[in-house]
This record gives sequence, structure tokens and C-alpha cells, in this order.
Amino acid sequence: MKLENITTVNCINPIDFKEHFYKPQRPLIIKELSKDWPAYQKWNWDYLIQAVGDKKVGVYNNIKSNAYTPINKADAYMQFGDYLYLIKDGPLNLRIFLFNLFQHAPQLNGDISWPDAYMSGFIKSYPMLFAGGQGSITHMHFDIDLSNIFHTQLLGRKKVLLFPFEEQHKLYRKPWEVLCQADFSNYETDFDYEAYPACRFARGYEAILEHGDTLFMPSGYWHHMVYLESGVAISQRALQSHMTGKLLGLWNLFGMRNVDTLMKRTFPKWWYHRKTQKLYANAEKYLQQHIQTVP
Repeated sequence: MKLENITTVNCINPIDFKEHFYKPQRPLIIKELSKDWPAYQKWNWDYLIQAVGDKKVGVYNNIKSNAYTPINKADAYMQFGDYLYLIKDGPLNLRIFLFNLFQHAPQLNGDISWPDAYMSGFIKSYPMLFAGGQGSITHMHFDIDLSNIFHTQLLGRKKVLLFPFEEQHKLYRKPWEVLCQADFSNYETDFDYEAYPACRFARGYEAILEHGDTLFMPSGYWHHMVYLESGVAISQRALQSHMTGKLLGLWNLFGMRNVDTLMKRTFPKWWYHRKTQKLYANAEKYLQQHIQTVP
């Protein structure tokens, strides 16, 4: 893999952000965007437990999904407060994603601000909370609705690995899915390049998100995240400004995903083998083209 650091700034004015990052769809970390949020100072484990600890949430383990894994099916359910007590006390390979905290605790809405000067199209009814115990992993995927995202880390630290959408075949993307076949769990020390040789040529970015850091993740970017410490983050999603992007996101949500779900239920073995053959063929096609163009 060919990785570079994500550009990081303390602050940036909206005009420069739009010109140099939003329009060209380049990732960026802004360190001080959330420092005026009440959440920056107020949010800790006890505060969140008191606010919404009695709500039931789905939790997800580190096992990578396979051909028979239902989409977004939780591995277990527990009260949010019980979960936070567990991750607060130490390593735990369980995480929560897409939890609409503010729907359950509307009094917390005032704890964050919306960066409307930087992007339009924010879906303000769905600011989503993500949480994970130390050691938990969000496996490589892209967001199905193709939103642009401001992802702010409010507790703990985590490592982020990003790739532009166009790198999909080098990452062995599963057809009709937002996931890839390659496993990036130990990409720094023990990645299986023999099984996934095209990954050697994938070009991406990496960084560590600290408390208060806001990551701008452009539409369609592949991302893999590892919780270095137990942590909590908020994602603010903005729909793409052009109609083509909106329609493609809708197709992914209601077309592509439903087709894949139907085929997994009706012809799981055949569908799995068909998609596996296709993803390796896509990677091999890239490799052959690369070999031909190398002097």
C-alpha cells in the first residue's frame, strides 16, 4: 500500500476548505473545529451514561462479515449505559455505529454545532454517534449513501485508514456491496499480499484522530478504523450537491442493497462464488494493465 498522512490544520476558513478539499474531494483533519462545542468539554462517560444510558443498542464484534452475514445485524443488544461502563473500564472488541443519540436525548442537541459554512446539505435529523472499546475495529467499507462527512472524535483516539472510491478494485471490493474481501485488521504488520496482490498498489491516507479532531471524509471514501483507546465520535452527514450523486446514493440504498439481500437469501452459495470470481477478476485486470504500463 502507498499511504500518505492526511493533511492536518488547526483551523481553515470555509473558502479555502471548499477550494482545496471539498471540490477536489480530498480528506482533511481540522483540529479546532469542535473546540467551541459544549461537547468538547462536557462529554465524558458519566455524562453520556446519565443522559441516555437506559436506551437499548446493538453492538458489533470484530469478526469480518461473510456471505451469510445479514446486513447490519447486531451481534448482541444491551443498554447503552452498560456498554459504556464496559468500554470505559478497558479493552473490549465491541462497537456501536449509527446510533442517533439526539433522538433519544434531544437535550444534547445544544452540545454540538453544525458547520454550515463549510458544506450545505447536512441531514440534521441524523447526527450519528459511533463508539468502540479499545481494540475494536470498523472493517474497510464505504458509506452506502455516498454522503460527505465531518467525523469528530470526542472521546479517545483511533487510527483511520482511507482510500478514494476509485481504488475499489485494488481493495478487492465485493460486487453489489460496500465491503471488500481483503482484511485490513493488521495492515501495518501482517497484511496478506499473497492473497491480495493488487493491494500493494492501492494509494490512500492514514492518520490518528485525537480528542476534538474533525475528519472531513469525502463522498465514497473507503475507511477502516481501529480504536486505539475506548472512544466516542459524532458524524455529521451532508448529501452531495449534484443530483447524480444523490441518485447514486439512493440506488445503493434501495436498489443495490436490496438486490444483494435477496440473492443472499435465495442463492447464497452461487451468489457468493459469482461475486468472488468477479472481484478477483477486477483485481487481476488492474494488475495486468499495471504490468503492461510499467517500463
